[in-house]
Amino acid sequence: MASLNVGNLGEYLREQRRTAQLSLRQLAEAAGVSNPYLSQIERGLRKPSAEVLQQVAKALRISAETLYVRAGILDEKERDELETRAVILADPSINERQKQVLLQIYDSFRKENAAEAAEAAEAADTAGTADATGATAGPTPS
Repeated sequence: MASLNVGNLGEYLREQRRTAQLSLRQLAEAAGVSNPYLSQIERGLRKPSAEVLQQVAKALRISAETLYVRAGILDEKERDELETRAVILADPSINERQKQVLLQIYDSFRKENAAEAAEAAEAADTAGTADATGATAGPTPS
């Protein structure tokens, strides 16, 4: 069987399992998957679903989002956003209203920065188009 491109997911899972001092059989049992299936995931022969990754992450007591990124299900930016939201929501030192306000501020900053990035990209595209058509930036000679 050819190895699938799962972003070193199998190697990472094996490392996490060993760090947790779990055998393959123990992790498979804790995650509710078969021992051969987990072995195939670790060897890069199978690409697990998000649900299986979530079960494995729970059994290993690690972030499911990290496994999603390694498996190519989620990109790094999405993971960072989800983890930021999770940290805010899990903070016991602030109340629910404060959590919602923080999330609203966070969202507004993200939207503002995305709009600025889009404007900058558009300006760069416009400048690149002007250069490609032979427009000059300086004064024209007389």
